[in-house]
Amino acid sequence: MERKITDGLLKKYENYLYEQEKSKATIQKYMCDLDKLVKFAGERKLTKVLLIEYKEYLREKGKYKTSSINSFIVAVNRFFEYMEWYDLKVKSFKVQKEAFMPENKELSKKEYKKLVETSKEQGKGRIGMIIQTICATGIRVSELSAITVSAVKKGTATIYNKGKERQILLPRDLQVRLLHFIRKHDVKKGAVFQTSKGKAIDRTWIWREMKKLCEKAGVEKEKVFPHNLRHLFARTFYTLYKDIAKLADILGHSSIETTRIYLKESCVEHRRQLEQMELLVGDEST
Repeated sequence: MERKITDGLLKKYENYLYEQEKSKATIQKYMCDLDKLVKFAGERKLTKVLLIEYKEYLREKGKYKTSSINSFIVAVNRFFEYMEWYDLKVKSFKVQKEAFMPENKELSKKEYKKLVETSKEQGKGRIGMIIQTICATGIRVSELSAITVSAVKKGTATIYNKGKERQILLPRDLQVRLLHFIRKHDVKKGAVFQTSKGKAIDRTWIWREMKKLCEKAGVEKEKVFPHNLRHLFARTFYTLYKDIAKLADILGHSSIETTRIYLKESCVEHRRQLEQMELLVGDEST
């Protein structure tokens, strides 16, 4: 049987993912990842040899990180499972976990505060308040719409994501600031951060506005994106309380192993630990 990914098959698969109650972001990613394979295959039928070529193409010419390539492979394999084309599944690349967070990827608390201060100096209070809300609660940017007027008044928000429901507490200081924001912008109901038409602000706007702050704040753009605020929350919480199980619940993780990814030490801290071992003898150069 000739195997090709047609528009009709993609539509059926998209509907299947929807029926499986996958999140909108997950569905969009899977469909985007499948589109990469479709473009690579062109008019050729799918075979195991072609899939191995595709895998090598992504690594050698696609200019993607290995972790990204593995996520593409997962998406393709999920589709093959749906189609029962099990013989086409390919293995992901093995990657040893990093022991520390590269310095150019980690947003420090000092840099975070600089972004917030710059937002105030630039008269961009909305993005500054969004940054603080995400960082002070550890929510995903896709969950920001759950921070509603009623939630702020109660001091708790109900988050629905990945088929799960969880409650998050709003720190008292954050609650006070959000109440002030609500009054100032005359937000009557619904999401606290919304457009002039009453719709919740989307992640594209948030991403763009955060990047705009970088140059004025003197913070590298590579470090500034919404999910890094969630990482900063996780590292700060764990440093203070050393309770990974509670942190996993707060972040909405089903597995503590997922939470561990958020707790990588900084490159600076890792280097400091290595230097404290004092395993070099004398000061002579060789």
